[in-house]
Amino acid sequence: MHVSAETDVGDRRHSAGRAEDMDTIELLPPAATFRESYCSLISEVIAAGEALIPFVLEFEHDDFGAFLRRLEDCARGIALPRGFVAHSTYWLVCERTTVVGVSNIRHSLTDSLRRDGGNIGYGIRPSARRRGFGTTILQKSLSRAAQLGLTSVLVTCAKENIGSAKAIVRNGGVLESEDYLPARGEIVQRYWIRNDSRAEVQQGIQP
Repeated sequence: MHVSAETDVGDRRHSAGRAEDMDTIELLPPAATFRESYCSLISEVIAAGEALIPFVLEFEHDDFGAFLRRLEDCARGIALPRGFVAHSTYWLVCERTTVVGVSNIRHSLTDSLRRDGGNIGYGIRPSARRRGFGTTILQKSLSRAAQLGLTSVLVTCAKENIGSAKAIVRNGGVLESEDYLPARGEIVQRYWIRNDSRAEVQQGIQP
């Protein structure tokens, strides 16, 4: 299932909990501390037969130090493939140990991203889905986007992905358009989220 506000989907150690019940849920920059948990997230997605979303999950990570440096370069706009924009990656971490989701924030939009992709893409590991983590990771990603100066954010998802659509709407998303994309074989919806109040807070100004 492909979305840019990806599936609202933890480590089975947290199978009884919901996002709002966790004592500590943070959206953090990637770090070597979470290597084992990050790798288990990828293994879980592959075992479920799903696509690796967001796309940075496809990055080679056997050399974890090199992998982390690559993510840092992407955030700085260094050595990007043609047509790509600078993008920052964050991990949703529960209880300071478990990576339950990954978010990727595109700093600007191309024509292609306006059609499919938007500013924010995210994914939640299969065992943590339907427990509110999709809504949480998007909320925290919007705050990170505000730090980048993004006052208006585009998020896209497949129309059939009801969970993602609900997470977007809960975070203030307003449907702008939808159309069928032959390359994906499905209808994609585009939601805009006003992020200016978060940006003002980041600047120390009350909205």
